[in-house]
Amino acid sequence: MSTTLIEIRRAKTSDAGDVAATHDEAWRTAYQGIIPGNELDKLINRRGPEWWDSAIRKGSRITLLQFGDRVAGYANYGRNRARSLFYDGEVYELYLRPEFQGLGFGRRLFNAARKDLMQSGLKSLVVWALSDNEPALEFYRALGGRAVARSSERFGSKTLDKVAYAWQG
Repeated sequence: MSTTLIEIRRAKTSDAGDVAATHDEAWRTAYQGIIPGNELDKLINRRGPEWWDSAIRKGSRITLLQFGDRVAGYANYGRNRARSLFYDGEVYELYLRPEFQGLGFGRRLFNAARKDLMQSGLKSLVVWALSDNEPALEFYRALGGRAVARSSERFGSKTLDKVAYAWQG
């Protein structure tokens, strides 16, 4: 019998390539058919290993879920960026590789990010998800998120609606 270690930890610069690959795979799966293909490619290609290396070096809060020797997912979070929403923290991104979805890993990653934010005094939190990304909406609702705002974002010639989910301290 073998045991696979599941670890949640802060990203290191040596993780940049794995985070970029996880980002690529997760975004292609999540947004195929939602964000126009060439726009999706542009968004993914902008976030290669160099981008992640720079973000990690600058101190961005990037937490990984590692399954054995593979990065299964990541969360990127910090202070709330939307001035119109009165929440302290924000989860900017939370993504898992497709084969690690539906196993409770997203919940563990979300809880780790939330705990880290709370330990920094950021008690309430918000996260945005595209309205057409039903799996993400279901995930945040299942975690107890309450829809508190709507907005839209432009991807090339296509405008997509998005919804903010929030949690109080």
